[in-house]
Amino acid sequence: MPSGFCYIMTNRPQGVLYVGSTTNLPRRAYEHRMGLIDGFTSRYGLTQLVHCEEYPLFIDAVRRERAIKHWPRQWKIELVEKANPAWADLYDQLI
Repeated sequence: MPSGFCYIMTNRPQGVLYVGSTTNLPRRAYEHRMGLIDGFTSRYGLTQLVHCEEYPLFIDAVRRERAIKHWPRQWKIELVEKANPAWADLYDQLI
């Protein structure tokens, strides 16, 4: 089974947040940045990757995504700020 990533996208520091999971984070982050897939992220312009976690199994990344999606917004903000206090776009570190 392939590894997986749980990630958070935003449009600005402490802006709209999107939590997702994927097996190919560079490709998926690129799709979000370019608005290639219609939906929530393209509608709100969520182009900045501000948090990511890698898991040995994709199912674990999906479980983490589902858990984080049920968290209060403040917990999600604290998760991002713990590892990325400047809300820097992490996309360039992927490629």
